[in-house]
Amino acid sequence: MWWRAWKLVRRSKTPAHLNASTLRSVSTAMGVSMSDTASAAPDRIGARIREFRALRDYSLSELGRRAHVSPSLLSRIENGERALSESVLAAVARALAVSVSVLRGQPYIQTLQKEQLDALLTPISTAFDDWDLPPDDAPPPRSLDALEDEVRRLRALRVKAQFTEIAGYLPGLVSELALATQVHSAPGRDRERAYAAQAEVSRTAAIVAYRIGYMDLARLALSRMAVAAPQSGDPRQVAIERYERAQMAADSSRLDRGVSLMRHSLRELDDDGTRATRAVRGTLQLRAATLSARRGDESGAADWMGEAAELAEETGETRDYALAFGPLNVHLHEIATAGDQNNYDEALAVASGVRLPDDYPPTRAAHFWIDKARAETWTARNDEAVASLNAARAASPQLTRYHHSVHETVATLLRARQRPSSELRDYALWCGV
Repeated sequence: MWWRAWKLVRRSKTPAHLNASTLRSVSTAMGVSMSDTASAAPDRIGARIREFRALRDYSLSELGRRAHVSPSLLSRIENGERALSESVLAAVARALAVSVSVLRGQPYIQTLQKEQLDALLTPISTAFDDWDLPPDDAPPPRSLDALEDEVRRLRALRVKAQFTEIAGYLPGLVSELALATQVHSAPGRDRERAYAAQAEVSRTAAIVAYRIGYMDLARLALSRMAVAAPQSGDPRQVAIERYERAQMAADSSRLDRGVSLMRHSLRELDDDGTRATRAVRGTLQLRAATLSARRGDESGAADWMGEAAELAEETGETRDYALAFGPLNVHLHEIATAGDQNNYDEALAVASGVRLPDDYPPTRAAHFWIDKARAETWTARNDEAVASLNAARAASPQLTRYHHSVHETVATLLRARQRPSSELRDYALWCGV
């Protein structure tokens, strides 16, 4: 693996972000056509970079100077002739003072409207806004046993990426758990149980919002988790909140902040020898590896990946906290990280040795197929890429439909063919490209 090779080499040597709607309004006033989420044509990052560059009145040279990227590379990216690495994407987003998700065209409004998911999000946001002020006529909450059963049910739906069902169920549960924390306010185990349930539901809301591109809601939900987790009596919940928050830092192009969060969390979460704690620690290491790679810090990424791999050999495959840590997930992160760095042949070499168990979490399986499809697309294995995209759809339809990499991969495949197959056209229509 690339990280093992890098470690051997080392040993041998002993801005404030604007949201998409605001920028579209500005572009209209300026007479610049700003592609709108799922209806963007073509649906690709390069076109959006060109549009935001026009809004900022930057030449290729000026954007290159600000992002520390060559103008020739930027030109090829804008024209869809070159894949965009995560480190370059973060640098360009910072230079343009927008978030990474805005450059990706998220959220995909038209696709969300087809599934009526957009209408389900406002009640979730309202529930979080009012979580410390439950209505006076609210009925008493159910027992903690019943609420914990509901939280487990919600977690199972999250692992399957059943976003519509989760979104419809969240507002009532968020409000009920807010009331439960007030009912069980006396210090003791019941209070911790109520806050643990609240932290987990907040995490679920954050994950769903992030997956469909609503970053403001994701941040709101995580802010609630950050309040609840320390009251749960479970230090692993605190670490998991930071793990999820690091993803938000990446969207804001603050990759260094995300790595710092992981480092800080690992210092605070002592290794008590239990499998659950080690699984959480290993997951933190994998996120640090991914973020380091996106920063262009191959040395740091190699170190983090190596530590996670060593820990995974000790723990074996785990499912604690729905994190699916183990040797297999380390390999999946190797594939993703290689793809983020445009090392697509390496990604496919690792992927060739991966065998997913039948009971593997659908969201993790879908991520594998999505990363594999990206690598196959940029190595001109177009038919294999379409097959991988179909496998991702079969594993987790809603996660696949809203995944930014799927949209980018499908758009690239469409451009690669003068006459796309009906299968590819149908797939593009399904996911809103």
